[in-house]
Order: sequence, then C-alpha cells, then structure tokens
Amino acid sequence: VQLVESGGGLVQAGGSLRLSCAASGFSFSNYVMGWFRQAPGKEREFVTCIGWSDSRTYYGDSVKGRFTISRDNAKNTVYLQMNSLKPEDTAVYYCAADQWYSDNYRKGDAINYWGKGTLVTVSS
Repeated sequence: VQLVESGGGLVQAGGSLRLSCAASGFSFSNYVMGWFRQAPGKEREFVTCIGWSDSRTYYGDSVKGRFTISRDNAKNTVYLQMNSLKPEDTAVYYCAADQWYSDNYRKGDAINYWGKGTLVTVSS
C-alpha cells in the first residue's frame, strides 16, 4: 500500500496550491480519502475528507470555503485545492485512507493508511 503526496511548496499568502495523493495497493474507490495537517509544535488537524463516490465531503472549520477536496477514482488520486492561503496553513499535509467515515476518522484514530506528507509553507 502506498499513498504518495505531491504538490507542496512555498507560496505567498493569498496564493493557491493543489496537492495530489496517488494511491496504490488497495481498492481506492472503496475508501474514504482525506487530508490532515500538522504544523510545527502543534497536534495533527483534520482538514477534509471525501466519500467513496464523491458524494459527500467534510471540512475542518479552519479551511471551509477556501479548500476543496476531489477525487478521480479512475486515476486512484485525491486532490486538495487550496485557495486564499494563510501563513497559519503552513504545515505538513498528509493523505489518509480509511473505509469508513466517523468521528474517529476526523480524530485520525481510525485511519488504515497514511502518506508520508508534503510540506506547505505560506509566507506572509
């Protein structure tokens, strides 16, 4: 099983980035895919997730209205479009996969698979 994130980098405040997560080794279309982030010295934070068929999406309060998650089941890839970026969005962003969405998913406690992360740095 692999989750490989890409697309991180340095961007100025107000800018945009698009992260990708390429999945392999499991039945991608049967998994809830999500993104978490962890800033230096802070706890891991739920960012967003998307249901199996793209029918349901959930967002953390801090990113609502600015970030959009999407998935392409034919490409086994999930995306995170990040707009209006703020310095407080600086973090390592991790891709996550689990078969079910629940409160535990948002806590990161019930995640089957994790990527290694990609760093996003937003300068002021």
